[in-house]
Amino acid sequence: MILPIVAYGAAVLRKVGADITPDYPRLEQLIADMWETMYASNGVGLAAPQINKDIRLFVMDSAQIFEHLEEEEKKQYSDAPGIKKVFINAHIKELNGHEWAYNEGCLSIPNIREDISRPAEVVLEYMDEQFQQHKETFTGLSARIILHEYDHIDGKLFIDYLKPLKKKMLQGKLTDISKGKTKVDYKMIFIK
Repeated sequence: MILPIVAYGAAVLRKVGADITPDYPRLEQLIADMWETMYASNGVGLAAPQINKDIRLFVMDSAQIFEHLEEEEKKQYSDAPGIKKVFINAHIKELNGHEWAYNEGCLSIPNIREDISRPAEVVLEYMDEQFQQHKETFTGLSARIILHEYDHIDGKLFIDYLKPLKKKMLQGKLTDISKGKTKVDYKMIFIK
């Protein structure tokens, strides 16, 4: 089932998500719905707060980006051809490598894209959908998406990395998003 995506301005987007246990109600269905919602919205990642759930859960599929890159472009990234994963109860253990900028957007903040600098590598402890524990290092575009979605489960948004002047320049657009005055081609809800 395609779920509505929570728009900028909703309190849930600023909450730190709670860890969950394997008996979380209808978890398997929730994950399936998140995949369906992400793909229907043309996203490459989706975090539970974006569907109004303040839990530490996100899905991501960086392979979609690589499908649309030329062969030469793919060689620029260490994580080609990308990955598709579910992350439950994720916690960052290390951030490594030089920071690099990439033009990011967010389904909860539609029609705004900005260059955001993030570390090249993240070491993450997380559980998969079978609640198997993992500690894994991610690089490239996969690390970028993971860090963006991880921010969501920590109550942060990509616009938090912008310089104050840039954020001030976007304030009108952000206000319009929070009031439902922005057109999108996916289901969105506007709550406080």
